[in-house]
Amino acid sequence: MQVRVYLEDTDAGQIVYHTSFLRFMERARTNYLRLLGTHQQELLEQAHRDAPGFAFVVRSMRIDFLKFAVMDDLLEVVTVPEEVKGASITLLQECRRGADLLVAATVRVAFISGGKAQRIPKSLRMAMQGVK
Repeated sequence: MQVRVYLEDTDAGQIVYHTSFLRFMERARTNYLRLLGTHQQELLEQAHRDAPGFAFVVRSMRIDFLKFAVMDDLLEVVTVPEEVKGASITLLQECRRGADLLVAATVRVAFISGGKAQRIPKSLRMAMQGVK
């Protein structure tokens, strides 16, 4: 997913503030199923039937800030599933500017319903694994 860096994403020196990278990666995780070519709304409706009131929450994140970005850069945020388990998915995410790797993260996201970890519905789990 491409992201353009705007002034609001930067600090006083027009260097991307570290939390802006977190927002970029959050947006990419939200877009992940859509970018796989799935019918996102249908999948979410099915998941709501299987687990009413579900949500995905970030359980843990390991992040390395390797290089900086500046205003007007065009970044690519890459999201790849590393492991899909019963109630969680681990994603590898990178923010790149061309060939330069700027930020690398491993994000573990848990599936919850009713305030507790729940098994990810099969249709959603298969979509996350890239199975159509």
